[in-house]
Amino acid sequence: MNPHFRYFRTTLAILFLITLYSCGVPETAKNQTAAPLAIAEIEAEIKNYISQKTQENEGFFPVKDENHDLKMKLVRVHTEYLSNLGPESHFACVDLVDENGDVYDVDFFMEGTPGSMEITSTSVHKLNGKPYYSWKQKQDKTWYKMPLEKSDNSLLGVKEGKDSFEFYYTVTLPTLTQSAEIWIPMALSDAFQEVKVLEKNLPTGSKVLKDQANTNEVLYMSLGPEHSGKQISISYAVTRSEKGPYAAPQPDPNLYLVGNKLMPIGGRFEEIAKEALGEKIKDSHLIQARRLYDYIIETMRYMKFGDFGKGDSNYACDSKTGNCSEFHSYFISLARSVGIPARFAIGASIPSDRNEGGMDGYHCWAEFYADGKWWPVDISEANKYTALATYYFGRHPANRIEFTRGRDLELNPGPASGPINFLVYPYLEVNGKEVKAPTTFTFQRKS
Repeated sequence: MNPHFRYFRTTLAILFLITLYSCGVPETAKNQTAAPLAIAEIEAEIKNYISQKTQENEGFFPVKDENHDLKMKLVRVHTEYLSNLGPESHFACVDLVDENGDVYDVDFFMEGTPGSMEITSTSVHKLNGKPYYSWKQKQDKTWYKMPLEKSDNSLLGVKEGKDSFEFYYTVTLPTLTQSAEIWIPMALSDAFQEVKVLEKNLPTGSKVLKDQANTNEVLYMSLGPEHSGKQISISYAVTRSEKGPYAAPQPDPNLYLVGNKLMPIGGRFEEIAKEALGEKIKDSHLIQARRLYDYIIETMRYMKFGDFGKGDSNYACDSKTGNCSEFHSYFISLARSVGIPARFAIGASIPSDRNEGGMDGYHCWAEFYADGKWWPVDISEANKYTALATYYFGRHPANRIEFTRGRDLELNPGPASGPINFLVYPYLEVNGKEVKAPTTFTFQRKS
């Protein structure tokens, strides 16, 4: 057994808080012979160690254990898991990201005093939130690693790898007493989803409008009273890949660093972001984005209550509640306010626990830009399933379909009421005002 485990032997029971989805550390032993280091001191030591090794290795922190040889960058130190294991023995748990955007949870054991700390053991604990091992205690109070069976996140809504399904988008037009216009988003193929239109049933002629700024396409139709009660249906065949960070050129600041009507920047959003970041305002955009992500998880509650569902950052800030649109709008307002490019996207999440049927409306998410990549995040899902908070920082599962990106969408022809806030349900306008058109999403998964 490695020498650092000798400090686990104590006459007092040590509570070792570890679950399948959380980083596990021993509680501080209570009969130490010397004053324990403050948590801030342990954090400073591990950050200094990583910083020094990063400088020595051309901008990357090397991680090697029995199964890995990785080049990494720091995302965050889990301050909640920093621990004293003995007078001069300490534990740290750190999130690091590799060159491909995979997030690794790495356990460090350290010995020594501030300024002369040595790393005695390093091991990769998790990949994108999924653990390789757990900790188990023997009767003699020592601990050992126990390999885990393959974990499966499907019960929490996640399909990893690839997913294939047919998606059915159906609109029922309300009673129309005068002319009307309708705009319907079209799902498009990209690097992560291959989309084929199987069938379109439309009550009249249509044309496709291009939203060049956000690379969206929108189906447009002029309607009249004769179309009352008729259906618009579009079916898609979709093969989608799990989405991780992906390389891209520096984004346009005129799109991704400015405010939108319901996603303002600056003012109190800048103040809140800077307060949440604290000393991390000096760190990389990747570290800052993770802190803002955690801040929203910590301070907001997922609740469909009040005036939710508009993606209104001010509402999210005031109520600390909302659905996915509020969570991600708030994140984008905070991120852009401190110079982190970020953008909004919307579509639908396909159930992982069944292979056909309906779903509970739309789902939206965000991406931010750091280290030459766009990083997908899903903060509302991380808020609902905190066990997957690491996964959803840098990952979107395969079981979803994306329809549009961006906010304040400008189209030609566009609604008389102005740019569209965001587009996933159809936008039906009568006499310059939006009218709701009942819409259903259903799917059937293909093997």
